[in-house]
Amino acid sequence: MPIKIQDDLPARTVLESENVDLIISGEAVKQDIRPLKLLLLNLMPKKKETEIQFARLLGNSPLQVELTLMTTASYTPRNTEPGYLRRYYRNLDDVRDDYFDAIIITGAPVETLPFEDVNYWPELQEIFDWSKTHCFRRLGICWGAQALLNHLHDVPKHGLDVKCFGVFDHQVTENMSRLMKGFTDNFPMPVSRYTFNSRDDILAADGLELLAESQIAGPGMVRDKSTGDIFILNHLEYDAETLAAEYHRDADEGLETALPYNYFPNDDPSQVPINFWRPFAYLFMANWLHDLYQATPFDLSNLAKD
Repeated sequence: MPIKIQDDLPARTVLESENVDLIISGEAVKQDIRPLKLLLLNLMPKKKETEIQFARLLGNSPLQVELTLMTTASYTPRNTEPGYLRRYYRNLDDVRDDYFDAIIITGAPVETLPFEDVNYWPELQEIFDWSKTHCFRRLGICWGAQALLNHLHDVPKHGLDVKCFGVFDHQVTENMSRLMKGFTDNFPMPVSRYTFNSRDDILAADGLELLAESQIAGPGMVRDKSTGDIFILNHLEYDAETLAAEYHRDADEGLETALPYNYFPNDDPSQVPINFWRPFAYLFMANWLHDLYQATPFDLSNLAKD
């Protein structure tokens, strides 16, 4: 089944060129089913790239998905034109009375700051609290996962002496989870972080379990056993060239940037990297959507009554 996005969203052209199944709004309303309603809180500077990365994965499912784009009201990103945000994005006040099967919180380039120093942190905390009665589940990515872990479970983040940067093998630690169905014992996942979360802090928190971790990069996927919330501390959604663009950007600015680990062919930054983690990205998102579909209530307004 296809993913429903706004008909004139620019990402549509890219997604259609990749044969991602899409459906226009007029056709979607004719289908006698309830789509999964997902809210994407996009905190990344290059919003269009992030939209495509997530829509690509969400569209690879037999379930119909309705995607709503969201951003913060208290901070306007400099890398996306205001007109684009006004046309395609919502903020909390716009969706406050709506209900969703899940909210996805992306990463953000603020991870070296203490949470309370992020200028939209009070608004983000309000969104997290609102989601408890208006979103059945939460899925956090990278800094979005760290922010959720901190707000919901008091799990701190810690600074790294050297940036963790590259594609690292992760070991599946919870083989019985439906979310890891079909995964090999080890799978690759891109990492780009100046901070980390300690496995001891995670396991000390009530109800959290590790789904996957790396001997080098540390915890990679965490689940709240009671709510089904997922915290992915790395970036399965990344495109093949995302780490390369980051590396070349930093190098061009004269920053001391190490080569991303296990990424460029022959460790040669002039060569084109290969996306060898994408099958696992598709697999995880399909597993997540299926698990969500099995558990979410048909009438989402009942969330406010629980």
